[in-house]
Amino acid sequence: MTHTLTRWAATAALVLAAPLLLAADTFTSGPGWLDFPGGQGPGAGKTVVLLAGDEEYRSEESMPMLARLLAERHGFHTVVLFSHDDGVINPNNGASLGKPEALDSADALVLGLRFRKWNEATLAKFDAAVKRGVPIVATRTSTHAFAGIPKESAFAAFNYNNKGGFGKNVLGETWVNHWGNHKSEATRTAVEPGAEKSPLLNGVDLVFADTDVYEAYPPADAKVLLRGIVLKDMDPKSPPADRRKKRATDKQEQGVNEPAMAVAWTREFKNDAGTVNRILCTTMASASDLKDESLRRLLINGVFWGLKLDVPAKADVTPLVEWKPSKYSFNLFHKGLKSADFAGVLPEPVAAAPAPAPKKPAAK
Repeated sequence: MTHTLTRWAATAALVLAAPLLLAADTFTSGPGWLDFPGGQGPGAGKTVVLLAGDEEYRSEESMPMLARLLAERHGFHTVVLFSHDDGVINPNNGASLGKPEALDSADALVLGLRFRKWNEATLAKFDAAVKRGVPIVATRTSTHAFAGIPKESAFAAFNYNNKGGFGKNVLGETWVNHWGNHKSEATRTAVEPGAEKSPLLNGVDLVFADTDVYEAYPPADAKVLLRGIVLKDMDPKSPPADRRKKRATDKQEQGVNEPAMAVAWTREFKNDAGTVNRILCTTMASASDLKDESLRRLLINGVFWGLKLDVPAKADVTPLVEWKPSKYSFNLFHKGLKSADFAGVLPEPVAAAPAPAPKKPAAK
């Protein structure tokens, strides 16, 4: 289906900031997919496929926002593929991916995945894209992108609990642990010494993320860009946490910021087909994290770098419509929406139910 952006969405886009190179104000959509045509600009002629499929960190909100940035501000043709139930977006449906044939023409992938278990045909298309050597920008839970793929599948090695799976073997890390306390200790970044001049950090300042730091140990062939300072609480101005914690790997204790864990790194991975994937992986980038301009810019820079295009000095990452992402949490996604609904301004974020008041003790 072809859509013209509604008047309120187009007006919001103009109010926020008019893009230098605006794509056509139409997009197409279907069951579990969105397609933005791109236009003139440095990304013209390249197709970026963004995969939204996680139960907690609201990639169904963040991937369309990034897709519009790439298409309408930088010229890339972008396609977003969602988990869905007969066209209704359902991030809890780990077996579903809309329009997997879009993977056949992907020049780059952006991943927002967690514990997916697609069918063999879809997994084969994803695997073929990787083996073509497409660059990959991977966010948050994509380190544990797959789980529950049957052991007899040709792609069972993707499962995160199979020697680290796709995350460990391709991206450079799998799920290890929450290093910061989940939902109570936020993240502030520090640039890794020696990475200051990386083009991936063009225009990237200090990042604040309201997600916690993951325990992560990228391999020796990875280049760490950013480390995540565990904060004492959720305030961006709070000091670093000073508590100690045992590492999952060797059970040795260290200060949580001594050293701080890697939260963004690159890798050039030679896959089984002999081609090389340029990879940017970050354990940040929930939808709510992406309120941070510098974090959005890091991901956009990753697409340019992965495709060996000149990384802009300061890429325009102003959202095209009002950006009001939902807070990360299980099951707090917008119910009943279809893919086209994610191209414009979303409804107010879904709020968690208040905790029940403690019961008063019975009178004696």
